[in-house]
Amino acid sequence: MQLLRNKKVLITGAARGIGKAVALAMAEHGADIAFTDLEIDEKAKETIREIEAFGVKVLGYASNAASFDQAHRVVNEVIREFGRIDILVNNAGITRDTLLLRMTEEQWDLVLNINLKSAFNYIHAVTPFMVKQKGGSIINMSSVVGISGNAGQANYAASKAGMIALAKSVAKELGPRGIRANAVAPGFITSDMTDQIPEEARQAWIDTIPLRRGGTPQEVANVCVFLASDLSSFVSGQVIPVCGAMMT
Repeated sequence: MQLLRNKKVLITGAARGIGKAVALAMAEHGADIAFTDLEIDEKAKETIREIEAFGVKVLGYASNAASFDQAHRVVNEVIREFGRIDILVNNAGITRDTLLLRMTEEQWDLVLNINLKSAFNYIHAVTPFMVKQKGGSIINMSSVVGISGNAGQANYAASKAGMIALAKSVAKELGPRGIRANAVAPGFITSDMTDQIPEEARQAWIDTIPLRRGGTPQEVANVCVFLASDLSSFVSGQVIPVCGAMMT
């Protein structure tokens, strides 16, 4: 069953990792996909080909999600091509981990701008169109550290906590217009980002997970498909951890 047949989706930061998994999962369920990344390089082009294999339309945009103007330009172009945007997934994100006392202003600003400001940019851009069409689903990609905090990740944790609060605020503000907003909070997920963590630290994370393994991008994508579809039509303002009971 294609849960998203003929839906129009926009995903930020989707050339690889979790964003790519979300794009592929939604394409498999029949959605046309537009996505952004900093550049449309060979990996992004491969993502485009993989999405096209599902027989749906795909648009790839080289864009800095932290730029207010670029975000609005991308949304306007997607509307011109697709006619509407039913689902927005704010996935763009980076890390610049270090202890707070060693953290530079640049490291703080960079992470907050790319992880959190980008979500504001895209929500601000799509809202007029979703209000006009009287519906839409917004999904913010948060993290379990946005719930619990984490030593050495003050900037990342703050940005991801902000993604949760932003989703809850949008749910209350735009709910009367038929627009839902939720946050997904992945735990330890095997990805390009976590592959950079030293093996000893990786194992320490896994030891805290009751399921005793890291999650997969596909497992996060499955939750996003649920939140994007009509199966979650009365789910809004929520944060759903995808963490193997790590946060239990």
